[in-house]
Amino acid sequence: MVSSVGLHTNGGPSGAVADESSDGAEKAPSVGFIHLDVVRAIRAVLLELGADRDGLIAEAGLDPRPVSRSSKPVPFTAIGRLIALAADRSRCPHLGLLVGQRTTLTSLGLLGGLLRNCASVGDALRALEAHACVRDRGSVIGLGVYDDVAVLGYAPHEPEAEGAALHLERALATLTNILRGLCGPEWAPLEVLLPRSAPPNVIPYGAFFHAPVRFDQEAAALVFPVALLEQPIAGADPAMRQRVEDRIRRLEADQVSTLADKLREYLQTSVTRQRCRAERVARLKLVNRRTMSRRLRAEGTSFRQLANEAQFRVAKQLLADTIMSLAQISNCLDFSEPAAFTHAFRRWSGMTPSEWRRANRPETKRDETHEEARVRRKRDTGCASPFVPGLAPS
Repeated sequence: MVSSVGLHTNGGPSGAVADESSDGAEKAPSVGFIHLDVVRAIRAVLLELGADRDGLIAEAGLDPRPVSRSSKPVPFTAIGRLIALAADRSRCPHLGLLVGQRTTLTSLGLLGGLLRNCASVGDALRALEAHACVRDRGSVIGLGVYDDVAVLGYAPHEPEAEGAALHLERALATLTNILRGLCGPEWAPLEVLLPRSAPPNVIPYGAFFHAPVRFDQEAAALVFPVALLEQPIAGADPAMRQRVEDRIRRLEADQVSTLADKLREYLQTSVTRQRCRAERVARLKLVNRRTMSRRLRAEGTSFRQLANEAQFRVAKQLLADTIMSLAQISNCLDFSEPAAFTHAFRRWSGMTPSEWRRANRPETKRDETHEEARVRRKRDTGCASPFVPGLAPS
């Protein structure tokens, strides 16, 4: 059953959306930046956990003062650094999940108003895919349909940045709340895919998503029946949708993006779908390949360089945050064989994937994490488990 609960923004009537652009609150971020509401959510979670909220925020390089309606967007990488630091200090490995749970349709401002007034769930998700940039320019959302299932994915521009794995679970929690706002509070996906190793305690994930959560996956995504896309949204107002979409398009018109920026966004969602092909991208961007190559040369880059950057970034994230084998990573990045992946990675980084993984996810660090978790359980329960899922050596 689709929820008929309206969107209330700043006390407005059901379905109404307050115009925040007049006081500077609703501003589209630049490339690499994200809306300040994520900082608000992190502050709230840290307060609940009893952590040194202001100290952690300052240590991450952000202003510890409470964010105001006129505050500017913040760097996506700084948010990742803050989430990683906070998760470590608070000993809460699922902190990203807690942060994402605090996002609702209402808190998304104009974007939430647009989604709420789309005719169907599919229309809303396609609108989200097209206009998420007014809230988040550090990542891209992609909707794909494969036979009888739909896949809603989230891919950061810099997946190898600090805290990326926690950013990804935060995003999937946010996308789940968006779908629950459209479909009702009991909605649940068929499964949840996360490109991170399982933490010692996976119970919070199942409790929130109400679905199987698969760790050590190649991408972050929600999987659900394709029939959901046709489900109508009760109470949607086409006129309201048009007004909100017009305001969003005005915000987007102020965003400065090069062709390289746009291609980086596309490639980040395509790199693990085996669709990193210049011909396909040229068709989707409504520009022929020769024109695309000429414009990219003028911007000091090339399609192959951008595609290699995307593959390298995803490879580093999967090597650092998952226990996927080199063969699995090679396959998901569309290399012909692991040897080809190893050769390319050595060219990009100066070391083999195995060497890079050891340097960035050392066995000693994993063993220490395992031991800390064992000691903590012994202290809390009076016994120690000999094995922690997801932390076994790969």
